[in-house]
Amino acid sequence: MTNLEIGKSITVNGIKTNYHDVGEGRPVILIHGSGPGVTAWANWRMNLPVLAEGARVIAPDMLGFGYTDRPADSKYTMERWCDHLIGLADALGLDDFDIVGNSFGGALAVSMAANHPQRVRKMVLMGAAGIDFELTEALDKVWGYEPSIKAMREMLDIFAYDNSLVSDELAELRYKASIQPGFQEAFSAMFPAPRQQHITALSTPEDQIAKIECETLILHGREDTVLPMSNSLRFLDLIKNSELHVFGKCGHWTQIEHKDTFNKMVSDFLAR
Repeated sequence: MTNLEIGKSITVNGIKTNYHDVGEGRPVILIHGSGPGVTAWANWRMNLPVLAEGARVIAPDMLGFGYTDRPADSKYTMERWCDHLIGLADALGLDDFDIVGNSFGGALAVSMAANHPQRVRKMVLMGAAGIDFELTEALDKVWGYEPSIKAMREMLDIFAYDNSLVSDELAELRYKASIQPGFQEAFSAMFPAPRQQHITALSTPEDQIAKIECETLILHGREDTVLPMSNSLRFLDLIKNSELHVFGKCGHWTQIEHKDTFNKMVSDFLAR
């Protein structure tokens, strides 16, 4: 049986990197979140084909996640993730690109736009980290995940406003993904307790965020308990060229729970 989570492979800074590359046109890179067992495919499977109708869409498993190799020293920093993303863009011959970041991926997108503005044309932030906030109980549970089907089911229920989207089959599938060789070891090395420190480590200083000039679309689920909506309101205040859309009846899974609206808004924003 084909594993759809495994796409193409390219070596980036000595790291064998798994990525999906579909469509033609201006490049847009999709950066997944940091949930247990996450892969680019799991995060973006409902968006890739639609966004690829008008762009070249690249969705990598970032360093330490999914089917991309882990660094031997198990050290993970924002600088290292940025270097991995720039290395991927360089390896694919991309001078600049649009970037869509979900949660952890939003923090990476903000860091890229602040520190490498010449590389980022437009940015979409979705339930994004990247700014200091008080650790939520939900995020503490996500980062503290210990593998079991029950724990994975609880995780997915946290992400979704509409729990009918979360089936036992999905929980079992994501649980099996989370126990692939090396997955949990890498995940537990990324965000050990006390976890407030990792929110700060993922954050870009507000004075640097205020200097971001690229057009930015900010999206957030009103019922998101993982990343507070106050994050997105603060990004709206800080980033001059930004706009915000809040989805009602939506948790931390904007791209899944409101996939049709999400796909249209992001496609229209990137095309204009």
